[in-house]
Amino acid sequence: MTLKGFSQKGWGFSQSGWRVASGAALLVALASQAHAGDGQPQPWQITFQDSVTPIADQIHSLHNLLLVLITVIVLFVAGLLAWVVVKHNAKANPTPSRTSHNTVLEVAWTIVPVLILLVIAIPSFRLLYAQYDFPKADLTIKATGHQWYWSYNYPDNGGFNFDSLMVEEADLKPGQPRLLAVDNEIVVPVNKVTHILVTADDVIHNWTIPAFGVKMDAVPGRVTRVWFQPRETGVYYGQCSELCGERHAFMPIQVRVVSDQEFAAWIEGAKKKFADNGSSAPAIEAAEADHPKAEAATKLAAADRQ
Repeated sequence: MTLKGFSQKGWGFSQSGWRVASGAALLVALASQAHAGDGQPQPWQITFQDSVTPIADQIHSLHNLLLVLITVIVLFVAGLLAWVVVKHNAKANPTPSRTSHNTVLEVAWTIVPVLILLVIAIPSFRLLYAQYDFPKADLTIKATGHQWYWSYNYPDNGGFNFDSLMVEEADLKPGQPRLLAVDNEIVVPVNKVTHILVTADDVIHNWTIPAFGVKMDAVPGRVTRVWFQPRETGVYYGQCSELCGERHAFMPIQVRVVSDQEFAAWIEGAKKKFADNGSSAPAIEAAEADHPKAEAATKLAAADRQ
């Protein structure tokens, strides 16, 4: 039994052709199983890393909607082209129609694209609003990009500082991913809202964690911010996503999400471990010395800490 319009004879598909198509579909289905397990890319991965924040959930949902829409549109247009080639070639249709206008068709191909754009716009605007609708912060961290490493400050917990550099391949320990592991990771509590205040001191960098759905440029003289609320413990990785010089590819980001008790214990240990680094003023207040525009961000951070 064959579907109307998709028979082997009508569409010129040989039996071997259908086998190839079926095999390709099976390959895609199997490859789609290679998704990220714990906040890092996996071999043969073709999907997003698993989302662990509300923002990443919305990003994935919008992506899936767009994938369905564009697939339907491509199949529809390809079907029309095939139908025209088969039914309206010179041999099959020696006397072509000379119709130049069709009111129903003209209204349809005007209204349908508008409706499609509306279907895309609604979740798109919701996502954009959610990304910049910052809930009250439970934790604030300042991330500063340098060539080619990150430094972090915890203003809510004594203001200690530390640098975070990539672990070189020769120094990797078992389980540490190449080009992603760092010597000093940042630690945040699970199910808590974390604000990352992002800036740089030399060139433009970019602070990105795919599993969190966050990506923000680190611009010298300017403080921007992103937020996330991870719902699962684990280790999540990212990399600088803005070309920033010779070692751009060696500037990873590592975030460990832990329970409240583990976070409190880590904070106490970090205060002692990084005591020699000294403590700085709260993240945004320190940035005021870099650029006058940081004053507005100071008020935002102060409100978050209240």
